[in-house]
Amino acid sequence: MSVLQVGRIESSLAGALKAKYQALQLPNDSTRSFLLAEHGPSVTAIVDSGPPGVDADLMNALPNLGAIVHVGAGYDTIDVDEARTLGIGVSNTPDVLNDTVADAAVGLMLATMRGLCAADRYVRAGLWPHGARYPLGRDLSGSRIGILGFGRVGSAIAGFGCAIAYHNRHQVPDAPYRYAASPIELAESVDVFVVATAGGAGTTSLVSRSVLEALGPDGYLINVARGSVVDQNVLVELLAGGRLAGAGLDVFAEEPDVPTELCGLDNVVLLPHVGGATVRGVRAMTELVLRNLDQFLTHGTLTTPVVQANGHRRNAITDNRCRTVPTVERANDAVG
Repeated sequence: MSVLQVGRIESSLAGALKAKYQALQLPNDSTRSFLLAEHGPSVTAIVDSGPPGVDADLMNALPNLGAIVHVGAGYDTIDVDEARTLGIGVSNTPDVLNDTVADAAVGLMLATMRGLCAADRYVRAGLWPHGARYPLGRDLSGSRIGILGFGRVGSAIAGFGCAIAYHNRHQVPDAPYRYAASPIELAESVDVFVVATAGGAGTTSLVSRSVLEALGPDGYLINVARGSVVDQNVLVELLAGGRLAGAGLDVFAEEPDVPTELCGLDNVVLLPHVGGATVRGVRAMTELVLRNLDQFLTHGTLTTPVVQANGHRRNAITDNRCRTVPTVERANDAVG
């Protein structure tokens, strides 16, 4: 039995996986096929942290794979449908980063609307003693904020205290905020449009040209969700043409690549996908990942399942026990 790491795993978690499970790292180069050929049959669990993700080919190359434990709440880099078909359990780490990501969203709003990062560059460049008065910013207090995706993170952002409206796939019962029936309707009615919805095929380019144009030249876009949710080419076009007031972006369509046009704009704040990257947040995520992994390898269940296993590979994993350290039955077997 072995654990396979996929993607870039934070160092403290990688150290824990190495110490406890002698975890292997999946290469993202020509040596990948050799590792899978040598170790693939022994892999019973994956710990995944984004690109390159876990697709159908990788799952089918691991005949005894029982669970994919994803680091993070969003799991759009996993082919969940294929996992369900194969009976492979999938878990994520919900809730532990809600306030952390909400803090980042508020920070991006403040930094973007007040021009704080550009002001920092202005001072560092020695322009303050010699230049004209620094351009005026916009107040976040009193602004109308629209939140696309009113789940755990979206509702945490709403606690900031501005005039809040939201759009969600379904209206949230008892939510004390105005509901907009569509992303366009939301964009038309707010000053700041915060993207906090899930990623994946269902939300690709949900923030389309029509939505961005509805936000208008005085509107700001903040994205702490996934780069795929926003039509990035249109966003760049409108920002460069002065048809949006600004943007605060923690995520991009093809990370870590960032459009060069954005890097030259002072009304844009760019972060390297660090919305959940705090000491407390990483510690909480690490603990939940290890809890999911330990529970699966010990009892065959997942602590925070997205997809429960259905036992399709029970016999293969059971047969593997005679050749490895004790392993487990499939995640769904314990829950029916």
